[in-house]
Amino acid sequence: MTTRKDIAERNDRALLQAARDVLAEDGAHASVAAVAARAGVGIGSLYRRYKTKEELFQRLSVLSLDHWNEAAEQGLTDPDPWTGLAAFVYGCVEFGQGSLGPIAGAVEVTQEMGAKSRRGDELLDELARRAHEAGVLRRDVTAVDISLLIEQLGRSPVVDQLRKQGRDDLLPAAAEARRRLIAIALDGLRPGRDPLPGSPPGEELFTGRWSSR
Repeated sequence: MTTRKDIAERNDRALLQAARDVLAEDGAHASVAAVAARAGVGIGSLYRRYKTKEELFQRLSVLSLDHWNEAAEQGLTDPDPWTGLAAFVYGCVEFGQGSLGPIAGAVEVTQEMGAKSRRGDELLDELARRAHEAGVLRRDVTAVDISLLIEQLGRSPVVDQLRKQGRDDLLPAAAEARRRLIAIALDGLRPGRDPLPGSPPGEELFTGRWSSR
């Protein structure tokens, strides 16, 4: 028997997934009306769960940070430093970790978001350190490089376009092509490549964007 609680939880999952999808397509201009329509719920249902668009996006940010940290912790349990790092990158990219980039600076960073973000930085630093010490990650690649790579790969224009067009027949092929691109990118993290251009990126590329001005 389906209870009201079951329905509320199902609607919440639908809202959060819809918010992620609409953000991927519309960026920071994503509207709550578009999110509600994508989720198949009324605008009133959305506002009963989240009082503002900012609150919705903050919740989405927390869930995204939770996934990042869980993926990193799982990667650190792998005795093979490269396999653990690669699994972390795959997991974050396929989750769409970079889809929240457009709202950086548009929402207030809560204490919970800040704490989870700092924990995520520590975990990624450890993943990179292990890989460097094992000689499986090129020395000039930093944790910030890896974060930026995940953000760049976190959106797939082809997948987004096909999903918007309702071309479910082509989505499996697009997903496979995306995995190939992730593998190509990961191969570029291996030692024995030409030096990377410029100076290593700093943390301000993340912290600076998320700070309100």
